[in-house]
Parts: sequence; C-alpha cells; structure tokens
Amino acid sequence: MKYIYLIFILLLSATYTNSQTRNLSYYLEKAKENSPLIHETRNMNKLLDLNMDQIQAVLSKPKVTADINVLFAPIINHNGVSDKFQWVSSGANNYSGYDLAGTDGGQYQAVVTVKQPLFNKSKLDAYQNDNTVSHQINENKIALSVHEVQQIVGYQYLLCIRSQKEKRIQLALIRDLKDQKNTLQKLVDNGVYKQTDLMLLDIELKNYAIEYTNQISAYQQNLYDLNLLCGINDTTLVSLTDTVYHLQPDIEAQSAFLTSYRLDSMKLLTEQDLYDLKYKPQIDLFGSAGMNAVYLPGINRLGFSTGLSFSITLFDGNQRHTEHNKTQIHLESLQFKKEQFLSKYRMQNNGILNRIRLNREQQQLLDEQITQYKTILDAYSKELSQGETSIMDIKNIYRDMASKEKDMLRLKTEEQFLINAYNYWNY
Repeated sequence: MKYIYLIFILLLSATYTNSQTRNLSYYLEKAKENSPLIHETRNMNKLLDLNMDQIQAVLSKPKVTADINVLFAPIINHNGVSDKFQWVSSGANNYSGYDLAGTDGGQYQAVVTVKQPLFNKSKLDAYQNDNTVSHQINENKIALSVHEVQQIVGYQYLLCIRSQKEKRIQLALIRDLKDQKNTLQKLVDNGVYKQTDLMLLDIELKNYAIEYTNQISAYQQNLYDLNLLCGINDTTLVSLTDTVYHLQPDIEAQSAFLTSYRLDSMKLLTEQDLYDLKYKPQIDLFGSAGMNAVYLPGINRLGFSTGLSFSITLFDGNQRHTEHNKTQIHLESLQFKKEQFLSKYRMQNNGILNRIRLNREQQQLLDEQITQYKTILDAYSKELSQGETSIMDIKNIYRDMASKEKDMLRLKTEEQFLINAYNYWNY
C-alpha cells in the first residue's frame, strides 16, 4: 500500500503525456472566430455598404410613383321644378352640398410621376468619402480587437504554460527523490541508515505527491479558463506546446492606436462635409402622365406634364458657421487625447522595458544559485550512497532546489507577461 500514491502519480503523468496537444495559434483562431465584437464590426461594414446603396439610389436614380385619387362630391340641385340628386354637377348655382369652387365637383386622378435628381455627383462623392472613412475605422477596430484578443489569450496561455511546467518540475523532483529513496532502502537493509531515516524521506515524498495533485488541479482550472475565454466548449485535459514572446521593435509613428485618432479626425471632417450638403442647391427634373380630371373623367382628360424644381437654403441663423466651430472643438479634443496617449505610451513602455531588464538580472543571479544547488545535490547524492550525509540535509536541499526552480519559472513567466504587454502597446 505504501507505493499506491506513487503509482497514482505515475498514472497521472502517463495520462498527461498521452493527452492531445494544442498550441497558441489554435486558441487565438478560436478566440477570433468566437469574438462577438469582431463579428459585429464586420457586419457593420456590410451595413455601411447597404446604406451607401440606398444613398446612391436616392441621389442618382429616378423615383417613379403612381397616384390614384377618386373624389365624389354629389349635390342636390334646386334649379329645376323639383330637387334633383346629382353625382356630378352640370353647372348648378342653387344647390345643397359641398361648394363646387372647393371640390370642382369631384376629382379623378390616375397619374404616373417620375422624379430624377440632377447634378448630385458632389453629394455622392461626399457620402462615398464618409463611407470609406467609416470602413477604415471599422477595419482598424477589427485589427485592434484581434490584437487585444492576442494579448488576453496570450496572457492566459502563459498561465497555463506556467502551471504545466510547475507540474513537470514537481514530477521530476518526485522521480529524483524516489531514486534517492531506493538507494536509501538498500543502505537501511545493510544497517548503514536507520528505518526512521527511510520513513522521513517517505513522508517528504508523499508531501511532493500531494503538491503535485494540487498543481494538476490548478492547471485544469487555468485550461478551463482559457477555453472559456476562447469560446471553446471542451473540458478535455490537453497538453500545450511552449511559446516564447520576443520584443517587437518600436513603431510609435505607425501605431494602430494612433491610427484611431487620425481616422476619428477624418470622420469629423467627412461628417462636416455631409452637413454642408444641405446648403447646396437641389435640382430635380420631374414629369407625370395619365388622367387628371374634375367633373366626369374622359379620354380627353389624358395628358402629361413636366418641369424642374429648384431649392436652396438662403439663411438659417448661421448654423453652418456654428457647426464648423463645433467640428474644430472636437478636433482639438482628439488632438489633446492623442498627445496624452503618446505621453502615457512612452512612460508605460519605458517602465515595462526597465522591469524586463531587472527581471533578467534576477534570472541571472538565480541561475547561478541553481547551478550551485545542483553541484551540492550531486555531492549529497554521492555522500548518501556512502552513508556519510544526513537525511534531513537531503530533504532540505531538495526542497530548496524545488523552491529555486519555481522562482526561476516565475521570473521567466513574468518576463513573458511583460513582453506580451509591451508588444500589445507597441502595435
């Protein structure tokens, strides 16, 4: 029974080793596919195209309408010997009913009207420019959303990698300590060490096994969180391939974050151009054909009409000037926000680079310590085989060694976190 926990650990290790393997690219693609924001922004571009089709139809295509109106205004004619009900008056001047001057005795209309806007190319160009800028804003939003997904998913993926490596470190320690225990067992059998020494090492081995199961649980939770973040409905315990982030070169001038400010400024100007369209003259050619009659309809009331309509705003209380002033204020606000962003951008990136430098210095010092620990551990292993060292020293050196390796893993993971953050802003 005393080896049951070791068998359990080895079974867990075998299950983990034979599990399915996935990499960072898999999770990034799933996160982009399942991102509601990216999906919605792409649909917004489709809506922009449909809106532009509608605007083009209004400004350049003829509008054809059909109007049918039938109005009856019957009267009671008092001009004869007796009163007479008439659906259509024949020129009565003494009657009861609606005033013929207001109704013309009735109306019978069946007309097809065509209205064609003229000289609207400049208006179409203004709407097309606005549509193009809106497309660019959405495409930039998609690019920034994808980039944010890469940063968030990358962070969670690194947490999973750290948990996975912690398990591997712990499992390696269990195997090394088990080898030491096997060596100690032989020495106990030969009377070199006491049975209590073997029991002490056995307790330490069980402690490592318990800690290993805790790390398996932590890895599972981090992996579930990664699946949730990427919209993956899967609870399979998979193995993840390692990933290494590298610092990207500084691209402040081409930053996609700065592109947002530039596009927002362009959007303000195109919206101002659209507002100015109300001050351009509107000319329409119209024509109608059909029947338009009062009294009784007849073939002799078929005809057509045509003409031009012209409209222009002459004065509206200087609203145009006020709108231009509002646009300038918005542009100044955007410029201020851009300058503030640049200031924070530089301070933040310099801070991250400084933290990376200090982290690497700590790694170098810790690496020297780990090398020393490995040398001491080799010496202790030789002394153990000769019965010349204390079991407590063996136990402590293993625990210290495990602590240093976990500290190194923490520093390396923190460095990857910092590089991931730096690359996010340096985009």
